[in-house]
Amino acid sequence: MDITWKLIDIAFCLLLLICLLLDVFKQRRKHEDEQSLKREFDQKLTIFSKITVILNFVISISYLGFCFYEFWKDGTSFLESVFSVMTWTSASLVTVYTLSKTSIEHRRWPLVLILWWFFSSIFNLLLVSVYILSRFKSIEISNFLPEPNIIDFASLPLSILLCFGSFPNNSAQKHNDITQPLLPKELEKNIKHEDVFSDAGIWSQLTFRWLNQLFAKGHGEKLELEHIPSIPPSETADEASSLLEQSLRKQKTQTILLPNAIFHSIWRPLAINAVFAGVNTIASYTGPLLITSFVDFLSRKDDKSWHHGMVLAFVFFLAKTVESLSQRQWYFGAHRLGIRVRAALMVLIYKKSLSIKYGNTSNGKIINFLNVDVERIGDFCWYFHGIWLLPVQVICALIILYKNLGAAPSAAALCATIFVMISNTPLANRQEKLHTKIMEAKDSRIKATSETLKSMRVLKLHSWESNFLKKLLKLREVERNWLRKYLYTSSAVAFLFWASPTLVSVVTFGVCIMLRTPLTSGTVLSALATFRILQEPIYNLPELISMIAQTKVSVDRLENFITEEDQKRLIQYNNSNAPDVAAEIETGEYAWENRDAKKPTVKITEKIRIMKGCKVAICGSVGSGKTSFLCSILGDIPRISGSGIKTYGSKAFVPQSAWIQSGSIRENVLFGEEMNQTFYESVVEGCALSHDINMWADGDLTMVGERGLNLSGGQKQRIQMARAIYSNSDIYLLDDPFSAVDAHTGAHMFKKCLMQLLHSKTVIYVTHQLEFLDASDLVLVMKDGRIVQSGKYQDLIAKPDGELIRQISAQSKSLDQVSTPQVCICLAKKKYLSNQIEVTEDKIEDLTGFNRVPGRTQQEETETGRVKWHVYSTFITSAYKGALVPLILLCQVFFQGLQMASNYWIAWGIEEGRVTREHLLGIFSLLSGGSSFFILGRAVLLSTIAIETAQRLFLGMTTSIFRAPISFFDSTPSSRILNRSSTDQSIVDTDIPYRLAGLAFALIQLLSIVALMSKVAWPIFFIFLVVFAISIWYQTYYIATARELARMVPTQQAPILHHFSESIIGSATIRCFNQEDRFSKKNLNLIDDYSRVSFYNSGTMEWLCVRINFLFNLVFFLLLIILVNLPRSAIDPSLAGLAATYGLNLNVLQAWVIWNLCNVENKMISVERILQFTKIPSEAPLVIDNCRPKNEWPFNGKIEVENLHVQYRPTLPKVLKGITCSFPGEKKIGVVGRTGSGKSTLIQALFRVVEPSEGRIVIDGIDISKMGLQDLRSRLSIIPQDPILFQGTMRTNLDPLQEHSDQDIWKVLHKCHIAENVKQDQRLLDAPVAEDGENWSVGQRQLVCLARVLLQRRKILILDEATASVDTATDNLIQKTIREETSRCTVITVAHRIPTVIDNDLVLVLGEGKVLEYDSPAQLLRDSSSAFSSLVMEFLRRSTKANC
Repeated sequence: MDITWKLIDIAFCLLLLICLLLDVFKQRRKHEDEQSLKREFDQKLTIFSKITVILNFVISISYLGFCFYEFWKDGTSFLESVFSVMTWTSASLVTVYTLSKTSIEHRRWPLVLILWWFFSSIFNLLLVSVYILSRFKSIEISNFLPEPNIIDFASLPLSILLCFGSFPNNSAQKHNDITQPLLPKELEKNIKHEDVFSDAGIWSQLTFRWLNQLFAKGHGEKLELEHIPSIPPSETADEASSLLEQSLRKQKTQTILLPNAIFHSIWRPLAINAVFAGVNTIASYTGPLLITSFVDFLSRKDDKSWHHGMVLAFVFFLAKTVESLSQRQWYFGAHRLGIRVRAALMVLIYKKSLSIKYGNTSNGKIINFLNVDVERIGDFCWYFHGIWLLPVQVICALIILYKNLGAAPSAAALCATIFVMISNTPLANRQEKLHTKIMEAKDSRIKATSETLKSMRVLKLHSWESNFLKKLLKLREVERNWLRKYLYTSSAVAFLFWASPTLVSVVTFGVCIMLRTPLTSGTVLSALATFRILQEPIYNLPELISMIAQTKVSVDRLENFITEEDQKRLIQYNNSNAPDVAAEIETGEYAWENRDAKKPTVKITEKIRIMKGCKVAICGSVGSGKTSFLCSILGDIPRISGSGIKTYGSKAFVPQSAWIQSGSIRENVLFGEEMNQTFYESVVEGCALSHDINMWADGDLTMVGERGLNLSGGQKQRIQMARAIYSNSDIYLLDDPFSAVDAHTGAHMFKKCLMQLLHSKTVIYVTHQLEFLDASDLVLVMKDGRIVQSGKYQDLIAKPDGELIRQISAQSKSLDQVSTPQVCICLAKKKYLSNQIEVTEDKIEDLTGFNRVPGRTQQEETETGRVKWHVYSTFITSAYKGALVPLILLCQVFFQGLQMASNYWIAWGIEEGRVTREHLLGIFSLLSGGSSFFILGRAVLLSTIAIETAQRLFLGMTTSIFRAPISFFDSTPSSRILNRSSTDQSIVDTDIPYRLAGLAFALIQLLSIVALMSKVAWPIFFIFLVVFAISIWYQTYYIATARELARMVPTQQAPILHHFSESIIGSATIRCFNQEDRFSKKNLNLIDDYSRVSFYNSGTMEWLCVRINFLFNLVFFLLLIILVNLPRSAIDPSLAGLAATYGLNLNVLQAWVIWNLCNVENKMISVERILQFTKIPSEAPLVIDNCRPKNEWPFNGKIEVENLHVQYRPTLPKVLKGITCSFPGEKKIGVVGRTGSGKSTLIQALFRVVEPSEGRIVIDGIDISKMGLQDLRSRLSIIPQDPILFQGTMRTNLDPLQEHSDQDIWKVLHKCHIAENVKQDQRLLDAPVAEDGENWSVGQRQLVCLARVLLQRRKILILDEATASVDTATDNLIQKTIREETSRCTVITVAHRIPTVIDNDLVLVLGEGKVLEYDSPAQLLRDSSSAFSSLVMEFLRRSTKANC
């Protein structure tokens, strides 16, 4: 080495040491003053800081080792390396000392150290470049420059990496001393939601350094959503949807072309992504191109030409590095595009869903758009570049083959490749068809599951859950059969994938041997490497075709949805010229599109003008079209003829089927409006919610469950009413809001709300309570969809033959039952006692139980930390107790061994004179064929395991869910269960088994390559150990963050689906209140949260792969350097070439191992989530063999309640406190009481929905707690307040178990007065019932539920306000039917209408969980101070108005 360079080394060494000493001295002086401050800013080291220290030590140790080697070889020349050792050791000490500092401000690399890194890199690059040029161009090296040694070559990439590491991270610079807050919490708050990706520099983006902060956070504590930084603006839902909508608007053609719009909105990032994809493809073929030159170099006997090998090694290393970096950017870019497209389409679908006034698109279909179609279109971003890359890959392969083998073998290889592709195409087509069948079967199963979950309360109360479970399992069996065919077809595809290189190589080498083409080990190994790369396009072609076809179907579905609904959008009307007019109802006809009706649903024959401030009442019998008339005012029902209905001013709507959002009571009432405390309190008081709010532990901040599950029907209706009034709109449309509440509450709401709070507003209200008609300015009487009478109340009752008089006479008959002499006496004595007892309804979910701990179950519970080993063991041993797993692994070992043996055989035997060419090809074909046979066995066994494992997990989860108590469904949103049944189950069906197996197979491949490389060059084994150790450390560091991100993905997707579903159901209300913008904004935020998690989840994977790729590329580079420098006599060129050939795939293989290792754990979260739902605490057994009642039980229907105490949870107070009473057999018992009195809890205890903590219930001498639930519930009947119908036909709704004849069904339909409605459809009992029974009115649904129960003919019947939504005339007929049909039954009625219970044999009055009164109605009415008398007085006081 020249003296000048020695002096520079010495100078840097001294400068580094001086810098170190000065800093130590300075820090020591400041230590005491700054100790506390340093603790404030104490933070963990970044991963790059640690890598920097390691690299410095690696280089210094390398030079030290080389120094000892030179000393051992030549005692004098080692002095040339001593100066390098000294300087690098000094640099290592400085890096360690710098990182040992506590404060962030002092953790900066000293300038001297950075200068040394740059000098070392530039100097080594200069030495290597000049040396290479001198060897190729015969240029003599100047004496000024020394000759580089092997360590100079090896340390060059490491020193370059140090230079890049010295650059400051742009995202971190935002938190320097000037802008850094004083408190760590403030710092975290500022960092939390910044866009670290956009702020990152080129090097940071290339190496994913911008994720370091997130990894540091995830490594230190459990990662939460608030810790995740925001996504780049281009990926936000708002920006992405704006670009897509802009592209749609720019289209000049009338027909919207969604694919064009998507392409134009993402073409720029797509083009950038295409550059990375192209660079990656070209770089990946560099290795096979150069492998011939490298093997030829190793075959030379001249050891002095090692410089040529070093140049090849550098080119290999550079190509692999470029390939790795470009691949990571390509994949991450594809993820980003997918996120952008998904977000844009989700927003588009949501906006369309809210704007649909009417249409045939069901809620389930729209949810399917999100779950299937949007995801598929987003995933297509991965496959898009495959369309043009596939021919590029084939052309590159043919060029390499032509260069090495000539024209004829290349043509043979092309023909063989095309043959394999063609052979694969039928299988791919079959896969596609089977996949479609699987999706159809899955859709049917998920649809049935969704409906079952919504109806689970009814199913359990009727003891039908076992039958519905069987139906669900039959649907799963259909899906499983298609899945079995699909997976075995996939096995054939996998066999072709792995066998394709074998087939192509046998054909190609066969042609070479026949044509006597000259071959060498290098050309053979190059060809084999090329065949291996050709696997990808061969495999990808059918998959690409399949993906294009599937994506086209999804795009077409979305396109039809968008364009169809665009054409149906209604025209907005202008403001009225007449200032006093609120609405103008023109003549016209309206009909629902999805109903097979013989005539219009609503027909308006006369123009009606409604003035501002008017109160318009609408009445009529069940099915007369009252709700449809309100929908025509809202514009939610298609107009067949006429000029339409014009409304002027803002509107508020209260639907008959309550729509409540998930959230707090206050949020539901405010509904996006600002809080006005005074007005809010008056609204709450007017809607009779004050008592409820005071009763709840959290007041109006009490959280409401999905669809208001933990609220009773009346509470939901009152919250709806409060929401409408608080909106302070101009026009109010109320669809029978008083049916779900009791007499007193209804009167209170009518007086406070309509007469006071809304006295100056226009109110159009539907009601069955005729006593509310007198207060209206206009009464509309409807029958068969027509307004048969209209006018003032006094004018209409003056017409004796009118429809209104018919209804009033029906109510008079009902009142006659109540107006007994005793009642009249009480009325004279007591003017008004109803304020002493407020009787409101209380549905099955007794709020005293469920709302003591509101909101606690809304957040989904997730596991923390690593996925537990028992999850893996359970999954692996689910099928055949894991017996097939060793066989699969053995098949892989044999495959790998035979494949490597066949490659070595042909590379070794191709040399002249070793074996005959025929013998060579025969053995090669035999070995290759044997490896393919084991691949086929592996694929078939794996598919067998996958099918069985998926089925066992599904059965365990589904059975557990069906056996769960009702409280589980009340506290668990159905979206969580559906997410596991659909997304997680799909991952288990087709993903996890192959990922887990792929990890094992990749590990076997990697270990076999390590063994091969170690056989060729034993030092590489120790390098592998170091690299494996670093890789495991990286993986451990990575998984803490990645695991939590993977868990967040499904938990952030579920709220989007829930919000979609909730918004679609309540779309009429949202549109009416003009809340589309607020709901859309919430949707944007939910999508952004999902995109945020997906974005960083994909980024973390690439972060890991970049680092692991570099490590293994470095191992490959070192292997090549070792091979270059080993004596030729110690090398078998064929074996060394084989090692180099397999080394080309080393970075891909190790990335596959690490990616699978991490991805398996991420995917195993799906198994973890499914297993969570296999451990749900079950209800009592369905059947207890040693305590089964006789078939005739209950004989008499006598119910004895003995000292019954009930509490919903051990930590909650008792709801029923020592109730003791006896319900005689074959008697009618009415149950009344105020909210929280325990009425519904008593009913629940009777059905053992909740088990008593003390006491018992005895029915006909048998303690019900000792028998099975099925034996108990199948002998009881109940009609719950919320009528539930299943999608299907009228027959399947009335007789789900198919136990009765059509004749019996028609009998009960006539008795329930709904037969005429059913006969309107030509299909009669096969008439379709829509999802949730939406094509039937609420009153009609209640009648169907009543018919369903009467058909069962059970001894004990419980009615929970079964006729709340029917008119009085129909109610009288129904009550008569119930009395006649249940004359030999015990009937327990929870009711609000006094006529319903006044003629009962006994009345039970409950209060605060105790029996207040229990006697016959006549006896209770004799005491004017009794609670029951107060209730009757209030009812009479209110009802007599309608008959005066």
